[in-house]
Amino acid sequence: MKIKVVADKLNISPRAIRFYEQKGLLSPSKQPDNLYRTFTEKDIWRLQTIISLREAGMSLSDIRQALEQSEEHGKEELQYYLELQRSVMMSEWLQIKQIIETTDHMIELLGAEHTLPLDHIFRLAEASKQLREQRSNWKDTWNFNQQAPTHDERVATNTGNYANYDDSLDMILRSVKPMKDEHGLDIGTGTGNLAARFLELGSRMSGVDQSKEMLRLCRKKLPHLDTRIGNFLALPYLEEQFDFVVSSFAFHHLTPDQQILALEEMRRVLKPLGRICLGDLAESDSPSLRAMIEWFEINGYRTKLHQMNESLHIVYAYKEDSPHA
Repeated sequence: MKIKVVADKLNISPRAIRFYEQKGLLSPSKQPDNLYRTFTEKDIWRLQTIISLREAGMSLSDIRQALEQSEEHGKEELQYYLELQRSVMMSEWLQIKQIIETTDHMIELLGAEHTLPLDHIFRLAEASKQLREQRSNWKDTWNFNQQAPTHDERVATNTGNYANYDDSLDMILRSVKPMKDEHGLDIGTGTGNLAARFLELGSRMSGVDQSKEMLRLCRKKLPHLDTRIGNFLALPYLEEQFDFVVSSFAFHHLTPDQQILALEEMRRVLKPLGRICLGDLAESDSPSLRAMIEWFEINGYRTKLHQMNESLHIVYAYKEDSPHA
């Protein structure tokens, strides 16, 4: 197929096709007598993929890497790059949303007080900056990709940091009391051990994790679980998608400020009467546990606290008028 036919078929210009060829993303064969390009079905598929990834906002260098990896490892690697791009776009969308909310606060202040004191502007701007920095500074400092192959073996011991692991997952399930066809989100899902319990009872489940390798293993175990690359601070979902949010052995990795932002994110993706259940490492008198309970109370939730061992607690939060109270 000649370049003009391909350009018409994909609704792009021949110049754009030549540009991708110059950047090393395409290498159609050329006729030896006149050097005219000849595009195979595989070339057309590759070009369509390039166009789609560009529409998704990926850079040319990332597209090159994604294509190379996908050809070597199949669609799983390409799916990872698409999910990573979605995660980036969601984070950017949340930042824009945050700027809009800050501006709305300023408008409200101006309407109520007929002026906008500088100290109010500074406080709003500083709060907005801190939230933006917390999201943008998120890094995986725990090497979860390397830990993924042995994760299930380590948690199965029910010792050390994973003492009462199975009991705590069962307690989260009993606390939430999921109804069939409810939609739940498991944050820091890892290899999907908690989500699997909910799936067995007929819940629809989605799982978010920052680790590509954890999710790869999770998909093998639970092919029907919707999984996405993401983290507590920028959940890759729009508002009011879930009936409940759960997480186990992950929340303690956040700083105190990040934990509050994570709770805000959970509330954002929950339906109005949605509930939250977190199982994590925290001493009974720890500031982080007290801050979590206080946040729930301020935001209209009632809480139930279960202590599994000296450093492991289950916090179940629900709205007072929820049928699951």
